[in-house]
Amino acid sequence: MEITSATVALQTADGTMPALLARPTDAGKFPGILVVQEAFGLNAHIKEVAARIAQQGNVVLAPDLYYREKSPVVGYDNLPEAIRLMSGLWDDKVVQDMGVAISYLQQQPSVHRDRIGVTGFCMGGRVTFLTACMNPAVKAAVPFYGGGIGSVMQPGERTPKAPLEYAAQLTAPLLLFFGGDDAFIPPEEVEKIRQRLAELGKSAEIVVYPGAPHGFFCNERDSYRAEASADAWERMGKFFMQHLNG
Repeated sequence: MEITSATVALQTADGTMPALLARPTDAGKFPGILVVQEAFGLNAHIKEVAARIAQQGNVVLAPDLYYREKSPVVGYDNLPEAIRLMSGLWDDKVVQDMGVAISYLQQQPSVHRDRIGVTGFCMGGRVTFLTACMNPAVKAAVPFYGGGIGSVMQPGERTPKAPLEYAAQLTAPLLLFFGGDDAFIPPEEVEKIRQRLAELGKSAEIVVYPGAPHGFFCNERDSYRAEASADAWERMGKFFMQHLNG
């Protein structure tokens, strides 16, 4: 499917948040899907993912959550700086930013406003889960290896609670991906998420890829695992098709 892409400006309470908007050139209405960045920023990989999802027949928005820091993009070889930027985010402000992004998508003439999905990677996986808990406009969510979903290492003003603590508010079905050899997300964390969602009776499927490390989906990282990435991509496409296309 042919698509077109452009950078758009979203107005938030704290300023202008840039975002990549990718949409099919065909006429008609489509589901709207948010793609949330890794800790490394709104980089070429995330933009490529947004374009690929748009080619499947969706209007896709990838917001730049680092706009308060002048929208930096950090190389994959500079993890300390990525962690610094990620640690500077406030959960309540991120929820507000994601709300602005969702509203923007819903206002697009080519979007079915009641068919909004979210996916994200690494930091974006956590944001995806949190957004699904806090915004009932989300109808389907796919977090990829979201660290800190089940626990917060250092609770404080920025991250007062783990997103899992808000899971009772979930109304959207979830498809969660993790790597079996993820050094940042231990198996106990994944099991904690699984058990809590089951206790709450939420619609959630957790897929763990044996031998896959953190970041297995990103083909620009040494952690890339082609087989796991391809399988997750296929599963995500079917999941969004099921829940956003009816």
